[in-house]
Amino acid sequence: MNKKDFKQYLQQNIMILDGATGTQLQKKGMPQGVCPEKWVLEHPEVIIDIQREYFKAGSDVVFACTFGANRIKLNEYGLGDRVVEINRTLAQLSREAAGRDKWVAGDIGPTGEFVRPMGDRPFEEFVDIYKEQVKGLLEGGVDFFVIETMMDIQEARAALLAVKESCDLPVCVSMTFNEDGRTLTGTDPATALIILQSLGADVVGCNCSTGPGTMLDIIAAMRPYARIPLMAKPNAGLPRFVDGNTVFDMDAKEFGKYARQFAELGVRMMGGCCGTSPEYIESICFQLEGYEPALIKANEISVVTSARKTVNIGNNRPVIIVGERINPTGKKKLQESLREERLDIVLDLALEQVENGAEILDVNVGMPGINERETIVKVVELLSNRIDVPLCIDSSSPEVIEAALRIYPGRAIINSISAERKKVEKMLPIAAKYGAMFIILPIGEQGVPERAEQRIDLVKYVYEEAKKYGFDKQDLIVDGLVLTVSSNQKAAVETLKVIDWCSREFGCNTIIGLSNVSFGLPERSWINASFLAMAIGKGLTMAIANPSDQMLMNIKRACDVLAANDSNSERYIAHFGEGPVSSGRKTEQEETPVTQQVYDAVVKGSSERIAGLIDMALSQGVDANCLVDDILIPAINYVGDLFEQKKYYLPQLIQSAETMKAAFEKLEPVLKARKAEGQSGKVKMVLATVKGDVHDIGKNIVGLMLRNYGFEVYDIGKDVSADKIIQKAKEVGAEIIGLSALMTTTMVEMGKVIALAKEEGLRCKFIIGGAVVNEQFAREIGADGYAKDAHDAVKLVKRLSG
Repeated sequence: MNKKDFKQYLQQNIMILDGATGTQLQKKGMPQGVCPEKWVLEHPEVIIDIQREYFKAGSDVVFACTFGANRIKLNEYGLGDRVVEINRTLAQLSREAAGRDKWVAGDIGPTGEFVRPMGDRPFEEFVDIYKEQVKGLLEGGVDFFVIETMMDIQEARAALLAVKESCDLPVCVSMTFNEDGRTLTGTDPATALIILQSLGADVVGCNCSTGPGTMLDIIAAMRPYARIPLMAKPNAGLPRFVDGNTVFDMDAKEFGKYARQFAELGVRMMGGCCGTSPEYIESICFQLEGYEPALIKANEISVVTSARKTVNIGNNRPVIIVGERINPTGKKKLQESLREERLDIVLDLALEQVENGAEILDVNVGMPGINERETIVKVVELLSNRIDVPLCIDSSSPEVIEAALRIYPGRAIINSISAERKKVEKMLPIAAKYGAMFIILPIGEQGVPERAEQRIDLVKYVYEEAKKYGFDKQDLIVDGLVLTVSSNQKAAVETLKVIDWCSREFGCNTIIGLSNVSFGLPERSWINASFLAMAIGKGLTMAIANPSDQMLMNIKRACDVLAANDSNSERYIAHFGEGPVSSGRKTEQEETPVTQQVYDAVVKGSSERIAGLIDMALSQGVDANCLVDDILIPAINYVGDLFEQKKYYLPQLIQSAETMKAAFEKLEPVLKARKAEGQSGKVKMVLATVKGDVHDIGKNIVGLMLRNYGFEVYDIGKDVSADKIIQKAKEVGAEIIGLSALMTTTMVEMGKVIALAKEEGLRCKFIIGGAVVNEQFAREIGADGYAKDAHDAVKLVKRLSG
């Protein structure tokens, strides 16, 4: 199926997907703990029967049984060298079930690992891993692709690029969200939608996560930003543990009642996930009988994103300040650190600008003596995980810009594309491939035009070329081209004319590099602030500036009010009424600077600096116990508070935990004296992912956090039987056992472990966690508590251990 036919079908119809596969396979005899893909290959008639049942119930398409058929997952079963063969054969089995009249989707699931820097593997390795799977699915004859149950936006991007770079078939991407409405790594539904549709997904949506009622809220959050159809594949309500089995609390009739509500929100691909069966698909079809989907018009919105935050530009919103300070020009310390491949100054500049009000950060690392391409990749990897604001990639090199866009887990801005033909021909395809917004720099073959009319002609030229790649006016930003008034008194006037034309006539966003206007003049801040006010009056929507300039920022806030860009003066009142919060901890007068630096390093996740700071603190006579009790533990507690308040997300939590770990490793020789002095030992814990489940990302993070709080953790891995878990607990004298499961087909194993512990008289306590379980499930299986995330697990273990 080509993209054109796929798009046309979804404009006129709702495509009915299949339901759960894993639970259906288990009903047909697949035992726990085996590789589903291998078992299906050994019992091909089973999957063919299941999928024919779905077609009979009304499905237009079935997903090939290849959810875990990537190299990383198959390596768990010694099958990593058979990826192409396994995917090809499984796709062919689904094709046999579908016949000629129905469709088969190549199903691609997560690997179970994080992309660097949260994990060990680089982004490009994930792309290659998925390309291998795509190759087998193409050979098996799939009609299109579905990338599903993705918990990390960066891994979803890798899979999407793998499909796009392998073929021209349609590709759908479906994320899974936690109870707080964000993915495991902190991406909200709207941000996920924007990133994926910009990168070229034909359909975006949500699966697994929750029941249909809650999923409606997720789809509703996506809808205002959607230029493409949406997809929904909810669970059959919430899981429960009944008579030793996992059951879901919503029957097929109730499930189907949500179908029209999904359709009205723009869902054009609908099916079921965990707990559903052909009966549920039949119920969807019954509810949608005779329903004619209306054509839904996309909203014209200009947005950029980080992995965790969406920033709206223009359309009567406050002027966006793009922080200008990550640029080595004229900054000797930054130049030196980049040459030495140290990025601590970059991080400090980023954090400072965000704290002072920058909503986007311009990133430029162009300077002699370094490899600009390699450096910008490292900087983008660092910033995309440590800060939440989007990035503006600033370079004159197309190769550098592409390298940065490829690994950036958001929708970035390109700074910039000039009107020179070679630049246009080189840069527009790059912008289109990665879905970036871009700044039009009105400089042509003859250099910098002095008059506004000449600049406007160049803007029109670039826009006409951009339309050929599918760009609209909301995807571009025009640079008014600020020249210094010290050499040309009328320069600012010409810039204002361009801004006015873009705002009043052409209808697009504008930006200026503010500090250029005052170059060569004394008391430059007065010129900069005044020019900003004049530009906002002409309709300016963005400015590249230094957010640390308090006068400039305050004038911007006032202008936003006066230009009716700050609704009900909310931002102005918030800033001047309460004042900005600059620190999470007040430094007492007697506290030495190095202890504050240690504290800040943990909060900021500066793992590369912590060892040196610990050495410095010890050399100044700071007691090791004091560092732990009064500095490190309060710092990680504050990080936990930020995580709980949704000011920090999983990437920042992990970076801070890694910094804490590095600090403890440095202090370990000194701290051993504690034990020798007869202090009580650590509380011992066993962690495991239960039998049949090979997902351990969440468990690993929990283990890291618990160790940082002084617990003695024995992590015995994934796919661990109940016997081995109990045996290990007895061996080490564990007081608490932590169990993890990510699949509805394996969560039942948690109850078996607890039952076995009781049979053998083990008196330890149990906590559980994982995407498919909840507090109610914990009570039903006799666990002592449920933790929704790593920070929650620490609090729970501290309470249970006294």
